[in-house]
Amino acid sequence: MKGRSVSAVQKRWHDTLVSAVGCIACRVAMEIHNDQCSIHHVDGRTKAHAHWYVLPLCAGHHQHGYGGEGFPGFAVHGQKVQFEEAYGRQSDLVQVCAKVVGETGADVPAAFLAWLDGAEVEA
Repeated sequence: MKGRSVSAVQKRWHDTLVSAVGCIACRVAMEIHNDQCSIHHVDGRTKAHAHWYVLPLCAGHHQHGYGGEGFPGFAVHGQKVQFEEAYGRQSDLVQVCAKVVGETGADVPAAFLAWLDGAEVEA
């Protein structure tokens, strides 16, 4: 897939998001921890911040049509407007994820915090 390579620090951050937060939409909507998810790149994969600006999402909240029959939610790909109306803007959800990770006591990478504060960082 086209895009920048994920650094080891970014990969650990993705793993931390999946384990500590789980699907952010499931957490927001149903207050459940669903760690059966993958990483959604909010702003593509080619920008310098691409691997920091991510959300952990289950299949149903990630891709429309992958939640199974009767899935009670919206997917960011295919239903972006409904997704953001139901769960919040993606930029806000990134911040919610960071807060949840911080509350668990897991490490939040300095490069992610710098990016969150507006600095341009690679890894």
